[in-house]
Amino acid sequence: MPGKLIRIAGIDLAGSPRRPTGFCLIEGKTIEATTVYADEDILDKLRKFRPVVVAIDAPLSLPPGRRQIEDRSGGHFRSCDLALRERGIRFFPITLGPMRMLTARGIALKRRLQQPGCRVIEVYPGAAQDVWGLPRAGSDRRQLARGLERLAGKEFGLELSPASREWPELTSDELDAVTAALVGLLFFKNQVELYGRGQKIIVMPRAKVKLGR
Repeated sequence: MPGKLIRIAGIDLAGSPRRPTGFCLIEGKTIEATTVYADEDILDKLRKFRPVVVAIDAPLSLPPGRRQIEDRSGGHFRSCDLALRERGIRFFPITLGPMRMLTARGIALKRRLQQPGCRVIEVYPGAAQDVWGLPRAGSDRRQLARGLERLAGKEFGLELSPASREWPELTSDELDAVTAALVGLLFFKNQVELYGRGQKIIVMPRAKVKLGR
């Protein structure tokens, strides 16, 4: 029955609604990736899709001592950021430059999405790609597309929906959204690592799948 299918959403959120946000839906054994812009478009799609997990590539919490991202009296790093740094994973501090806008948008979107039966989690597709031995989108988009195609099929038993473009045609934002959704599916299956403490968590895949380049 369609209602029994597991539904997972992955979002590669842009800092501004004027820039493209990658959007991926996993339903049962199919993946559909596309691009959206405005918050209301994102929310409308998610209300209709009703996922059990929404995995967002954006900071969803603030560093200690900050009540808002523009508050300069607090720290710069969350416990999950420090966990990334301890593992040698590259990231942008969320209090610097355009990351502030992305953080504010991510936190506001999370507040509107949280409801019973739906978990909203923070993910980091670039770091997940590092764990899986894949290039990041900014390094080699086509190779990342090929790697995600193999990963989705071999490890998850998933394939692209006929409504989606072919793997080589997916944009960097869409590929990161697919990565986010795959991590969200692993979270649903309780096959992840949690970087950080308390509410300041980044969900990461366990380091067991290595596809190489």
